[in-house]
Amino acid sequence: MKKISKICCIGAGYVGGPTMAVIASKCPEIKVTVVDVNPERIARWNSDNLDELPVYEPGLKEVVAGARNRNLFFSTDVEQSIREAEMIFISVNTPTKTYGKGKGMAADLKYVELCARQIADVATEDKIIVEKSTLPVRTAQTIRTIMENCGKHINFQILSNPEFLAEGTAIADLQNADRVLIGGDRSTPEGREAIDALASIYEHWLSPDKILRTNLWSSELSKLTANAFLAQRVSSINSISALCEMTEADVDEVAGAIGADSRIGSKFLKASVGFGGSCFQKDILNLVYICKSLGLNDVAEYWQGVIDINNYQKRRFAEKIVTSLFNTVAGKKIAFLGWAFKKDTNDTRETAAMYVADYLLDETANITVYDPKVTQTQMLTDLNYLATREESKNSAMLHSVKDPYEACKDAHAVAILTEWDEFKGYDWQKIYDNMKKPAFVFDGRNIVDAEKLRNIGFKVSQIGK
Repeated sequence: MKKISKICCIGAGYVGGPTMAVIASKCPEIKVTVVDVNPERIARWNSDNLDELPVYEPGLKEVVAGARNRNLFFSTDVEQSIREAEMIFISVNTPTKTYGKGKGMAADLKYVELCARQIADVATEDKIIVEKSTLPVRTAQTIRTIMENCGKHINFQILSNPEFLAEGTAIADLQNADRVLIGGDRSTPEGREAIDALASIYEHWLSPDKILRTNLWSSELSKLTANAFLAQRVSSINSISALCEMTEADVDEVAGAIGADSRIGSKFLKASVGFGGSCFQKDILNLVYICKSLGLNDVAEYWQGVIDINNYQKRRFAEKIVTSLFNTVAGKKIAFLGWAFKKDTNDTRETAAMYVADYLLDETANITVYDPKVTQTQMLTDLNYLATREESKNSAMLHSVKDPYEACKDAHAVAILTEWDEFKGYDWQKIYDNMKKPAFVFDGRNIVDAEKLRNIGFKVSQIGK
């Protein structure tokens, strides 16, 4: 079996950085180099202040501290790292296309193709290339075609090794994975050797029975399908939350009852303002696009419904704020607690907060945000990405502060958009005393003690209650 001694990962983002840090920590005999064309990002990975790492994940800075400059390196020298490595992970961004055919649905693979072409141009020896980015089915064939036509007598083996990380628990997910999926060409000795080489890396800390071997296409589709199924559960319980609010049912009690059924299980049945993050919406839209392009329109419509319910839930939450505040929020201060799409991460991609904020800004509200890990610059970048108004208007109407009590002072309403644990322990009497009356709390994550807040004097609205 081929022994790997040097790994290169192209892409130092939310997947590449943590994944390679864990591999380096578990495989001290392997040199792991993470490369990126963004010098500022690489500088932050190399910072002496580990609180400045570009990715926040519980446990990440300790893993990086233990392996960095021992066998874990971060560099902007992409070509040198490609030349040296025996195994190259492609972990670049694959956003939803914003132009041309498939706009708004298909994955934009331009960065993946650029990586493949750069590897083909630079490589002088055999390489194992591992797809780590979330990719549509049969992307491996595109990479293989580029490699086979590079005019060099080099053996390139293409593997699919999708990540199944949940942000906020990524390090634990990597160290104690439910499964590792490796897709490759099992019909040739070279293909089987490449699969075994990658499996042997994970076997440093995971039992072999957790490493699943499939063909390339099954591996690629499994990633999209896993995220689609998880998102479907969230949209399903969120659809029921709307029904609960129109009756006397409690969505948490409903979720507890159905989750006790072993056929259903309790995970991903937490009603909320809606799912966000880098994967769920992007991957489902990609799945919808693939199905439509193959003529499977009924299947496409089914999965589109998961996205539609998620959008409905965010819009419904924002509309409830407006109607509760006497059908106008014009000029009123609304305090947001949380901006990240979930707790224990600084990732804001597709966060529900930016869509709720966008709706309220259309109603000319003034929004003040407190989030322990997200900067105002990032919040404004998220809003400006939506391109629904002039950037100067976003800057004028949305501000962030570093103190939650300051955020809530003189506010007409508090909206909880992220389930940060610290929100539960606040002095809510102090918050109430300094707010406009009547004082409203809209709990988009169902994390506060509603009865306690009502006893203080708040008018509390929770999801599905």
